Amino acid sequence: MTRFSLRILKGLFGTLEYVAPSLAGSMAFRLFCRTPNPARLTDKEKRVLALSRDFMRGARKHPLTTEHGDVVAYEFTNWGGRRDGPAVLVLHGWRSRTEHMRVIVEALLKRGFRVVSLDLPGHGASGGRTLNIPKAVAAVNAVAQWFGPFDAMVGHSFGGAVAVNAIAGSVAGVPPVPARRLVSIAAPNALPDLFSRFGRFAGLGPASQKAFEGCVEKIAGAPVNAFVGAQQLQDLEIPTLVVHAPEDKEVSASDARALAGSGAHVSLVWAPGFGHRRILADPGIAARVAAFVSTRQERRLEGETARTLEDCLPNVD
Repeated sequence: MTRFSLRILKGLFGTLEYVAPSLAGSMAFRLFCRTPNPARLTDKEKRVLALSRDFMRGARKHPLTTEHGDVVAYEFTNWGGRRDGPAVLVLHGWRSRTEHMRVIVEALLKRGFRVVSLDLPGHGASGGRTLNIPKAVAAVNAVAQWFGPFDAMVGHSFGGAVAVNAIAGSVAGVPPVPARRLVSIAAPNALPDLFSRFGRFAGLGPASQKAFEGCVEKIAGAPVNAFVGAQQLQDLEIPTLVVHAPEDKEVSASDARALAGSGAHVSLVWAPGFGHRRILADPGIAARVAAFVSTRQERRLEGETARTLEDCLPNVD
């Protein structure tokens, strides 16, 4: 958005604050949920897609029709295409897609997992031009019905927040998607903070801001202040790894600290020097993520003695 366009937008919202704040709130919400045009790629994004071309050819592409539109999931397997092993769901961030999660997916494959990666609505090969937490959680639930259960979820940025909310079952009418472990990479903590920052950016007045935040409750069945990752993780109590670059300019390191403060079940790993997006391309970080996901943990199976995840996996270097 250009400065001129932003100035016009703020002027419009300033007027609507006094004559139609509910309209201003709904307009702001539509703008907040609008996704970037997937056809307009930067040179860097084009290079990422080119480097991932062979990698994507090895995936099974699954177009799915959901109540919220059409989405695409990619299924990656190893060792002759076995599809009966433990599965991990991988979720990308805003203005991203499955190709950006390649290094993470490859590390998980080396550990013997079957990996499912979802192009969130309005991103990659999935349809639409809008995305929000309720729509994303519904898409995750649909994918889980087809390809679950998932042993773990790994989410980057917005995808990390989606994973937490999907596991927590925070959206009314959408059942929780269970997972044994969770990895959150460069993910935001609190949706209310994002709404406040956007409101200041757009120049919303108090009444318009209230209407803007009220749009969340209308579609999610819960107020915006219910969507705080640290509180949700505290209630979930599943082993969680938080990975964050301290100098991240898009999502503050304070978000990572808040998530890590949820309890002893949450571990925080700093990745200095990698920023918000380059953190996904480092093989060392990807290996750390995959190792955490595959960490030995006893689980008692019905009618069997206790086994571990690694007992069920092939012997992989």
